[in-house]
Amino acid sequence: MTNSPPTDTTVDLSSCASEPIHLIGRIQSFGYLIAVSSDCIINHVSTNCERLFGCPAEALIGTPASQYISADALHDIRSRLQVLGAGDSVDRLFGLDLTGSGQLFDVAVHATSRSFVIEAEPVSANRRQDYVSYVRPMVDRMRELGSVEEICNLAARQLRALTRFDRVMVYRFEKDGAGEVIAESRNGNVDGFLGLHFPASDIPAQARHLYTRNLLRIISDVDDPTVPIVPATNPNGEPLDLSMSGLRAVSPIHIEYLRNMGVKASMSVSIMKGGELWGLMACHHYTPLQLDYAVRTACELFGEFMSFLLEQTELRQINTHKNLALRLHDEIMARVATGASMIDAFDGFCESISKVIPYDSIAGWIGGELVSHGKVPSKEEFAKLVPFLNTTGTSQIWQTDNLARVYPAAAAFGEDCAGIMSLPVSRRPRDYIVLFRKAQAQSVKWAGNPQKPIEYGPNGARLTPRKSFDLWKEEREGYSAPWTDEEVATAESLRVTLLEVVLRMSDAAQQERDKASKVQETLIAELNHRVRNILNLIRGLVIQSQESNQSKEEFAEVIGARIYALARAHDQVTKLNWGPASLQKLILTECEAYVSDKLDRIEITGVDAMIEPAAFSTLALVFHELMTNSCKYGALSDRHGGITVSITQSASGAVDIVWTERGGPAVTQPTRRGFGSTILESTIPHELGGSSSLRFEPEGLVAEFSLPARHIVETAALVADAPNEILPSDHNSNPHLLSGDVLIVEDNLIIAMETEHKLMSLGAAHCHIAGNTFAALDIARKTRLSFAVLDVNLGMETSEAVAAYLLENDVPFVVASGYGDEIANNPALSQAERVMKPYSEIELSVAIAKCKLIDA
Repeated sequence: MTNSPPTDTTVDLSSCASEPIHLIGRIQSFGYLIAVSSDCIINHVSTNCERLFGCPAEALIGTPASQYISADALHDIRSRLQVLGAGDSVDRLFGLDLTGSGQLFDVAVHATSRSFVIEAEPVSANRRQDYVSYVRPMVDRMRELGSVEEICNLAARQLRALTRFDRVMVYRFEKDGAGEVIAESRNGNVDGFLGLHFPASDIPAQARHLYTRNLLRIISDVDDPTVPIVPATNPNGEPLDLSMSGLRAVSPIHIEYLRNMGVKASMSVSIMKGGELWGLMACHHYTPLQLDYAVRTACELFGEFMSFLLEQTELRQINTHKNLALRLHDEIMARVATGASMIDAFDGFCESISKVIPYDSIAGWIGGELVSHGKVPSKEEFAKLVPFLNTTGTSQIWQTDNLARVYPAAAAFGEDCAGIMSLPVSRRPRDYIVLFRKAQAQSVKWAGNPQKPIEYGPNGARLTPRKSFDLWKEEREGYSAPWTDEEVATAESLRVTLLEVVLRMSDAAQQERDKASKVQETLIAELNHRVRNILNLIRGLVIQSQESNQSKEEFAEVIGARIYALARAHDQVTKLNWGPASLQKLILTECEAYVSDKLDRIEITGVDAMIEPAAFSTLALVFHELMTNSCKYGALSDRHGGITVSITQSASGAVDIVWTERGGPAVTQPTRRGFGSTILESTIPHELGGSSSLRFEPEGLVAEFSLPARHIVETAALVADAPNEILPSDHNSNPHLLSGDVLIVEDNLIIAMETEHKLMSLGAAHCHIAGNTFAALDIARKTRLSFAVLDVNLGMETSEAVAAYLLENDVPFVVASGYGDEIANNPALSQAERVMKPYSEIELSVAIAKCKLIDA
């Protein structure tokens, strides 16, 4: 033997506190027990060892074990103790000649405190030697099964065949310590317990703890008087710890429990899961039944294999749910890929969640707003429920099958919201996705009244087990179907997914804010750039338009016409036109905006293409940049250069555009890449999926663009000498269009004075100028007006009230605005003719003519 015992085998006897201390020192009489110290001195024996060794048990104490155990047997026992594992390990020797008399014993050895315990059981003469070999085919048959229920049913049948017990049950513990018989195999002469529940007090906590250490317990005969161990305690007053003993006697309370059931022999095999007691295989026999150690060892091994198979099966089920949760994650993330909010995506969440977690109704509490499907508490009721949910934990799933039991106000929710599972999806403010289940009428079958599991016995306050095991039904109301562990695990995965959704939405919102901020900064910079360019262009127009023989009136007319053309060109760039537009007219519009006197130097060849609206504004910006560049630095910046624009369509339907400048100043590669170059090179590829290239040849710029076919509605022949129809060709200023008093409503005095000049040229006798609604209405009430021009936007107000008054009094008018949409939103203004700022005298005259103030 080893010189010293293991140091980690001491057992806390408080784990056995449910049984009187003196019973810890008793064993069942069909076996023998000897405890020896590390130097092989006997320090405890069972009293029935007297018939085994032929001397009083007390005489064995303190003597060497070698005087009573054969040398061969002692050698084998020493060898097993040498390799004995730590903790609760038990090793076994079968068919050992313990005393040298030829009688064979099955021996179990284990360490406890400072002793090594040897338990011996006589081998029956007709015993088979291959019980353990039965275990593998038993396990192989169970391995083929796919569910916990199937495994438990087959295990009960196989264990009964191996042991010959009258009834074998698979008993599963619930979270509160109570248990349910989920599988059973029995002969036809005994009652069945399948489906019955047993209260937690039937197997108290300290007994369940012992089952986690000693995996097999047997009672061969409930009427066995048992055998005491001597001495009762060691010199330190401590009894021998028999927690790992297979012969250990059991509590008289448990014996009385079995007698009340009519059971004469029993055996239990622990079913472990993850180091915790999952359940028991409980065996009952109605006559005494002794199983030799080889059979019990096979049963214990079978129990361990069954525990492994059950754990593997449940792990497969968990993995299945995990895979479902992963698919749910991908599905939910796909639903919010468009950037929808939690509320917007709620309907999609409901559909996805229902595939993996059954529920009757669902609610989302998002930012203080309630969205739901099915019957859920009202918004007011939910607002009161949320503070309660806030107490359940910030980062965990909370669920119950009876909400009213822990939250009494839920009684008002009705049976539709009996069970609840809440998924917190944010921290502050706390948002939730909440699943509800309806109440289900439940009838729980108990083996006797669970309210009276134990009673006071005739000996006063000593508890005795209950005597009745008759079927007792408990009708439960207000309970929903319970939430399973797999559903809770799936919900936890879902919670993490929803948190990811929230974070993604938050990131997306921040990115949108950042993007909007950058866009705003870019727009402000671009607006500043454009305004400066326009101002510089106007300045250039003013300077270049001066000629020595030109009158003031002619000069003003030339400048006005060019500014008007420039405004129309920019309107082509920015105005949304949702019908197909001509590429040829787009190019001509940009050309006339800058070089109305140089149109003969611009040639367009090939075909015309009708462009989709979304692409039209992009192309307008591109040609705007080309034209301004040509006027500043290229072919149109002197008196000799020209531009050729070639438009062709390829077999794929794409339209290719080549802008070629020749005859102007010599061109060199720019040393700086500005915003205009970026637009020319990147806008069409980025926004339209086409291609762009620029070549700065010495003779002039060559720009090539390709537009994909999806942006082309159709192509047609070019219109020869197509005019840029900025103004109607059949209308000229008419000095007799107006007469009498005319009202001008305009908050900008310079614009008002320019309009006054135009109206006086068109025949107005007198113009009244008003800068606000009050002044305009005062003039209209005091003056007989023949016509009016109304600016729409007057700073803090609009001219809608003035328009309504004029309509009521049959005074015709036109409206002038730099905006387009707001006129359509004002009924009084939308009925009038409209001119867009800046407007010319000719355009104003066209609008007045359409008002039919004079006869044709």
